[in-house]
Amino acid sequence: MIEINIPGFDQLRLEHLVLDYNGTLAFDGRLISGVAELLGLLAEHLQIHIVTADTYGSVRHAFAGYAFTVHVLSPGNEGEGKVGYVRRLGSKASVCIGNGRNDRLMLKEAGLGIAVFQQEGAAPPALVAADIVIPSIIDALNLLLHPQRITATLRC
Repeated sequence: MIEINIPGFDQLRLEHLVLDYNGTLAFDGRLISGVAELLGLLAEHLQIHIVTADTYGSVRHAFAGYAFTVHVLSPGNEGEGKVGYVRRLGSKASVCIGNGRNDRLMLKEAGLGIAVFQQEGAAPPALVAADIVIPSIIDALNLLLHPQRITATLRC
């Protein structure tokens, strides 16, 4: 668990990290360098969930051998599938990271929503729904490893 008291924002008690795959953890279906190692460090504090439409069909191969939950959504209405998954885990106990239009609902629903703006870009609705917008997944995962950075960004 990661606990963060953010003056004027909320007291966060995060148990789950829910991540989009393509555009967030991967580019053109290939895992971004350094991501698996950082997720391994975060797995000591959070349960890791990759929830994806899996555009390139590569997510299971990318995380073979890791003790992360990989959930591939059925085609159609992926945004509702992602937010439903977060609600089942517990919205307030979840931090979500994504970049796409189909991530906007989970980013808004989460106790903490982080949008990343990388090579694939980011959908404006995802940016608006997030609590924090950051330029890379590496930076986003490092925020969670150094929670005082989140406090500095979100406090009133």
